[in-house]
Amino acid sequence: MYYLGIDIGSLSCDAVLLDGHGRVVADAIVPTGAKNAEAIALATELVLNRAGATREKVKAVVSTGYGRDRVEGRLASVTEITCHARGMRHLNEKARILIDIGGQDSKCILMSETGAVVNFAMNDKCAAGTGRFLEAMARVLQVDIDEMGELDRGARGDVTISSICTVFAESEVVSLIARGENICEIALGLNRSIASRTVSLVKRVAPDIDGMGIAMSGGVARNRGVVRALEEALGRPIFVPEAPDLVGALGAALFALERGARRVSRDDGRHADGRREGECA
Repeated sequence: MYYLGIDIGSLSCDAVLLDGHGRVVADAIVPTGAKNAEAIALATELVLNRAGATREKVKAVVSTGYGRDRVEGRLASVTEITCHARGMRHLNEKARILIDIGGQDSKCILMSETGAVVNFAMNDKCAAGTGRFLEAMARVLQVDIDEMGELDRGARGDVTISSICTVFAESEVVSLIARGENICEIALGLNRSIASRTVSLVKRVAPDIDGMGIAMSGGVARNRGVVRALEEALGRPIFVPEAPDLVGALGAALFALERGARRVSRDDGRHADGRREGECA
């Protein structure tokens, strides 16, 4: 039996396939593009092929992300807040604060000691500090987006990016380049700008972070420059999993495993503890 989690976001569609023991057997990340239904189909096909499985072997599908209602045949759709918390809890039980920065929004989630969502704050009205923000800055700096994470190496911190709006920040960077500012200084200024905006979200959900483990998910967590700037601003190390952009899909897959297993038990006429219908405890 396999259990599938699909996280359909603005930039990518992520899929994680678990076996019946909760082990990841395959994952995939594909661009969402203009037709998210095609991205969902491609991500599903990729994980099935990589696992050597057929669609009939998938016992439950849970979707998350802004396009979660577009996933056909799903057992349930779960909010990305809940799925990211569930996925990170599985990866790091010590994490209490989760920073998630995706393609077009950023969020901070406060979790209890058991991993339940206690509070959260989101910035979903503006793309500043998100993946799209970094893509726009990479175009202006004429570098590949994958290079952005190491551009700030050697910078002294001479440049401050004051604009938080993507459009205005783009104009500010153009002016800095024309003024002859070093690219590494501009990159550090951008990273610190993102960190400052993100720290305000953290403070909204957890005014006192003392003693709390901090983790990060989402595609922007692959940018080591942003992570370093956040660690500097928070004064704390941040746990980043090997595949931070798959945390939401992992959480969805874990929910598929839990809920799918319960459904199989019901279909078999058994309670969750193994008793058949009508049997005494």
